[in-house]
Amino acid sequence: MTIDNHLAYLDNASTTPVPQYVVDVIDHYYHCEKVNVHRGMYKLANVVTQQYEGVRQKVAKFINADDKNQIVFTSGTTDSLNMVAFGYALSHLQPDDEMIVSVLEHHSNLVPWQQVAAKSGGRLRIVKVDGKGHLDQKQLTKMINRHTKVVSLAMVSNVLGTYTDMRPIAQKAHEIGAVLVVDAAQAVAHMPIDVQKMNVDFVAFSGHKMFGPTGVGVLYGKSELLEEMNPVRFGGEMIDQVTSRSATFQPAPLKFEAGTPNIAGVLGLGAAIDYINGIGYPSIMGTDHLLVERLMSELNGLKFVTIYGSPSADDHKAVVSFNVEGIHAHDIATILDSVGVAVRAGHHCAHPLMDFLRTESVVRASVSFQNTIKEIDQLVVGIQKAREIFK
Repeated sequence: MTIDNHLAYLDNASTTPVPQYVVDVIDHYYHCEKVNVHRGMYKLANVVTQQYEGVRQKVAKFINADDKNQIVFTSGTTDSLNMVAFGYALSHLQPDDEMIVSVLEHHSNLVPWQQVAAKSGGRLRIVKVDGKGHLDQKQLTKMINRHTKVVSLAMVSNVLGTYTDMRPIAQKAHEIGAVLVVDAAQAVAHMPIDVQKMNVDFVAFSGHKMFGPTGVGVLYGKSELLEEMNPVRFGGEMIDQVTSRSATFQPAPLKFEAGTPNIAGVLGLGAAIDYINGIGYPSIMGTDHLLVERLMSELNGLKFVTIYGSPSADDHKAVVSFNVEGIHAHDIATILDSVGVAVRAGHHCAHPLMDFLRTESVVRASVSFQNTIKEIDQLVVGIQKAREIFK
């Protein structure tokens, strides 16, 4: 699928296109039902509140949470991870405690933990990756110890596309009383997420990376942890009782949703889930794999191209990053744009990973099931054109 009639859109890891069905749901709310939720005593307010809370139930089913009240609506993955860092971790950490992240992390799953470490006196530890871009499981196993309180990892790398199985990590973390936080932003559009099967404690993802609108996201948390977690924003709707000197708060999830929420965004998120369910993950994953296989095969045939991470297409979940010998990543992206191909070039909000890869920036092509083999070939032709220009 293209954004317009000419553009081969291969920047899905940044944000995905929004299908007309999702747009129609949002449009209907704004044109026909724009009222607030959880407040009005009139019929339309009740109808929209039911729709809004219905999406909470839909999200719970989508990720196999056992209670819709484990679903908190946020503005996106970044917001969700910050809520865990400052609402949960900061109040549970002592100066000798440790948090673990990896070199694969997006800045959204690194910088909040840096800040929490600085404020709490705790220690932030970084797990490396192996030569194929996979999390170094042996190092992680050794790193988890009685001081570990939080492990926070990406399910799929936004640069390398490598997937990390969270189940053994959750087991190891729980053995010593630590919690596991999962950044699922890059996974949610490409593979099913089952929070009970993974037995993870928190999961964060964004609507705009799963064919939904921007400005809406999800934080899943186990019920007992959400009870322990403090709100990080305060105001209307999330309160229970207020005096001039103090306040008490609603139970989760409402205590984390201060103010008027992004109602249209939540309804659009529900529509995006319907859209994904309508296609089905088996079909999505099959198409993703065919596209990545074609891309990897074509790039491997170009001796002047370096692919980062694993040489196997199986290890690239809809994302392939590369560089072209002698040409800056930004120049490649600019030339690709001139032939109607949209990719991302830069550090991808992953400076530590760029340092590990010994490069300042890479070109990233990221697919979705809406892309075609023709668009992959269009990308390869553009790379060859760039090579000729700079040669």
